[in-house]
Amino acid sequence: MAHLPSEVYLTTSFMHSGDVSPTTPKLQLQLSIPHHDPTYYIPDGNTVLLVENTLFRVHRSILTKDKSTFDSMFSLDSDLRSSSSTSVTAGPEGESDDNPIRLQGDTAQEFRALLWALYALPPELTLALTPKANTSQLFNLARITHKYEFRSIEAWALSALTTIYTRTTHSPSVQVDDVEGPSLVQLTELASLCEQRDLLDAATLRWKRLLASGKDIALAVGVAERLNFAHPAWFRLSCHDASRPRTQRIRLLSGHYALGRLWERLPSEPPVISHSPRCTGGAQARCNQAWAALWRSTLDMGQSVTKALVEREIPTQGMLDGMPWCKDNVLSAVAGKVKEVQESLADYFTDVA
Repeated sequence: MAHLPSEVYLTTSFMHSGDVSPTTPKLQLQLSIPHHDPTYYIPDGNTVLLVENTLFRVHRSILTKDKSTFDSMFSLDSDLRSSSSTSVTAGPEGESDDNPIRLQGDTAQEFRALLWALYALPPELTLALTPKANTSQLFNLARITHKYEFRSIEAWALSALTTIYTRTTHSPSVQVDDVEGPSLVQLTELASLCEQRDLLDAATLRWKRLLASGKDIALAVGVAERLNFAHPAWFRLSCHDASRPRTQRIRLLSGHYALGRLWERLPSEPPVISHSPRCTGGAQARCNQAWAALWRSTLDMGQSVTKALVEREIPTQGMLDGMPWCKDNVLSAVAGKVKEVQESLADYFTDVA
């Protein structure tokens, strides 16, 4: 069989034409020639990559920034070349359109977003922190930098998304201009994938507003189950959705009941704290009493106060005066309890035997 030119990529499909018997398949060759990206096929670039059907030509040194996966990949490729004496007709991978480096599982839009961040000028990056930001671009950037371990760029993209969606969540009058941005489901999945708590909180607040108005209940429950996390507000509203299967509604009701019982117990079960070596005898007894009182009052003031206390967003003067030597230990105990409850939420929503 004759070989087609290397720049031609073939895909096959079977179809029937009008004059061919339905029992006789006809092989159709659909020629698909990769095209150069209009922005990031850079003439003086030294590395060619193929993403979907788009060829990118960029500078290898750009891709190795931030100690990314590309840095390790190119180092390994260099070692293999130096130890191999076999010549390749098409040349080393990545040095021509005929033999590009193929990236699997990525979209051209995602890779384009990565190159935008690597080549962008300061004014372009500044724009990403305003309501005129391209949230689709930031979303794609966060996904691909997470995959290829561009850690600082990933953190920047997630921070930008969090700023944008927190601002628009708390100020409904402030809207993002990008109407084709990621959906709420995509935003939630990204926050979960990257373990970005602040972005997840912003997404959750939007889910709560939808649920409160009776919208997208089934979608919210499906997302929560798929990502293996739960928010009490979601499930409390979902329990009464008659469209849910009976077993699921029972599981939701059971979880809501279990969380209610947990909330009732928490005030009388303060986390155990490790006392400072200076806190002994009568001082330790007074410290325990002050800690129990603080724990109850903090819970009475609500979750937001507890979170602010843990993250030290509010002054602790006066609140921890009864525990002069154990203040840091108390804050660590509260933070540990908050984390324990958050990580075990999904465990409360189990099937009832």
